[in-house]
Amino acid sequence: MIDDLIRENIKALQPYSSARKEFTGSVEVMLDANELPFGELNRYPDPQQLQLKSLISADRNIPIQNIFLGNGSDEIIDLVIRILCNPGKDSIAFCSPTYGMYTVNAAINDIGIIDIPLNRNFEIDTDLLKEKTSEKNCKILFVCSPNNPTGNSIKNIKEILDTFNGVVVVDEAYIDFSNQSSFAQAAIETDRILVLQTMSKSRGLAAARIGIAFGGEKMMQYLNKVKPPYNISQLNQSAAIQAMKDDATYKKNLDVVMQQKSFLETALTSCSCVLQIYPSDANFFLVKFKNATAVFQELLQKGIVVRNREKEIKGCLRITVGSEVENEKLIQVLKSINQNND
Repeated sequence: MIDDLIRENIKALQPYSSARKEFTGSVEVMLDANELPFGELNRYPDPQQLQLKSLISADRNIPIQNIFLGNGSDEIIDLVIRILCNPGKDSIAFCSPTYGMYTVNAAINDIGIIDIPLNRNFEIDTDLLKEKTSEKNCKILFVCSPNNPTGNSIKNIKEILDTFNGVVVVDEAYIDFSNQSSFAQAAIETDRILVLQTMSKSRGLAAARIGIAFGGEKMMQYLNKVKPPYNISQLNQSAAIQAMKDDATYKKNLDVVMQQKSFLETALTSCSCVLQIYPSDANFFLVKFKNATAVFQELLQKGIVVRNREKEIKGCLRITVGSEVENEKLIQVLKSINQNND
């Protein structure tokens, strides 16, 4: 039961009741929220984001009551930790190298961290997972799949679910670029899985900060209980609604990215400074160079910024798939780098 994992103060919490949650239906005169009666952005947004949720529900074939929206996935990560983990007592687990906000949010909330390093194939060692998380008040395991920054999908998530006793948060920010199946449908049938997705990547709304969680109704109730009342602005909701209605542009852009990904992978193999291109199910590549930091600096001098992952994975840069013009400029600069200086 998920209730056995929830913090006692969260169970007892009386959530703030915003003005817009205290009635249903449409009204003509709104005098309940101390708003200015003039302007186009003078009204508070829908705190439940029902129009946007209905579009996501139809697109993903998941009931509205199993959907939660956050101010980016980062807000959802923070809320899940606060719901489940007691400061100074409980811990979370993650598998490095992976997305850094799991660690940051744990530190902010005074939560212990258990790092289970990925093996040489960037997969999770379930025996090591079981060993490191047993009897350590480990409430949450974060699994990023496709993983950032390695790019690969984690293959043994089903086995992990049988190994770990807490809540497994499967972060699927890059799932739309992958042929792998989502765990979203499995998540709505249990409170032990929470799936995160986002409109920042394939939908092109990084500036709008729309994170999506799919899970059991009980977990959704707790998330709605602790979230700020108006966590998604009307501007951001409107942008997301427009994007969800424009499926043609979404599919066209996704096709272009996948075509450019194929071009970029082929072109990178012809660059003498490249040692290895790791398999990717995302819209980026983890690339190993002879001298990653020197390549990073050379690209920066030419007006191209990539992500230096040298500290996490020796010799590696993470390169996002850009437009045709951007990718061609990248390859042109990489080919111009003197091999002797790499």
